[in-house]
Amino acid sequence: MPYIEFLWMDENVDHIAEHDVTTDEFEYVVKHPDRRDVSHSSGLPCCWGTTPEGRFLFCVYEKIDDITVYPVTAYEPSEEQP
Repeated sequence: MPYIEFLWMDENVDHIAEHDVTTDEFEYVVKHPDRRDVSHSSGLPCCWGTTPEGRFLFCVYEKIDDITVYPVTAYEPSEEQP
């Protein structure tokens, strides 16, 4: 598991909470992704993965430096999304 620092601020914590995603879930998926890519809508790094509780999440983040990411959004994708 890679070492990653997550830059959590009230704004991004509140935003992912609007999608019923916790900071722990976001961090787990980013550290243990099933797939990584670049978001088509934002051009930012993204990943898909399953939480220990079995939720499949799509996470988008901004890479600040080699070990720091700023979480942007996360949600359970619809079936038509990869």
